[in-house]
Amino acid sequence: MSSFPEVPIEVKAESNGHPDRHPYIAFENVSKSFGSLDVLRDISFHVMAGETLCILGRSGVGKSVSLQLIMGFLRPDSGRILVAGEDITNFTEEQMQAVRRKVTMVFQNGALFDSLSVGENVAFPLREGRGLSEDQIQQIVRGLLEMVGVAEMIDLLPSDLSTGMKRSVAISRALAAEPQAILYDEPTTMVDPLIARLLGNLILKLRSQLHLTSIVVTHDMRFAERLADRVLFLHQGKAEFFGTVEEMKHTNDEVLQQFLELDALVLPQV
Repeated sequence: MSSFPEVPIEVKAESNGHPDRHPYIAFENVSKSFGSLDVLRDISFHVMAGETLCILGRSGVGKSVSLQLIMGFLRPDSGRILVAGEDITNFTEEQMQAVRRKVTMVFQNGALFDSLSVGENVAFPLREGRGLSEDQIQQIVRGLLEMVGVAEMIDLLPSDLSTGMKRSVAISRALAAEPQAILYDEPTTMVDPLIARLLGNLILKLRSQLHLTSIVVTHDMRFAERLADRVLFLHQGKAEFFGTVEEMKHTNDEVLQQFLELDALVLPQV
């Protein structure tokens, strides 16, 4: 797989290989409830530019809600959310459109357009006022699909793809939008261990080659260990643990230890 083709597209991240050492995304005492259910309670964490944060925890603890708050699909009840140095907590929908050009999200189902081919799905963000010729668009599309390892799928429809391939195409389309950060919602759910490893390799490649900031929501501890610079473990609406992978391995936190022990029992080695 190759890097981007030599046409007018570049990922707007730190191009010198030395990311700006300031938090790119930060939660400050963020809370979110749905009726009487407190999903997030006074959550604080940060992701440095060019780093990868993995958010762990059992189902229903607010992992995906955290991503939706960053994207502005939900609003916090209290606290502040910062992206690229801006407080986006009270941004209007119009203001959030500018944020979503910097930060994009890869959904569990890929969120591809069913009626468009793989190539047309990836080309979609490139046609939005970019001033690119059709030849340039097709060259970029081929380069992006080659980067994620699905170039041969270019003429297929999403219905022809496996779950893992859909997510690879979704990552390719996300890259076409020239983001500074990508949010991944459970990228290894409903895929076999081999595809999970390939997706993990792809996320690592994007960090090393393009210096993208990433947040990965996952239930897979081994996947997180491979990817994460820092880990956020959510439990009963609270940030039970936030720190580096090395710190996580040596934590005495009882709840996290129970999670790790159960994870070791049920997850296959990949």
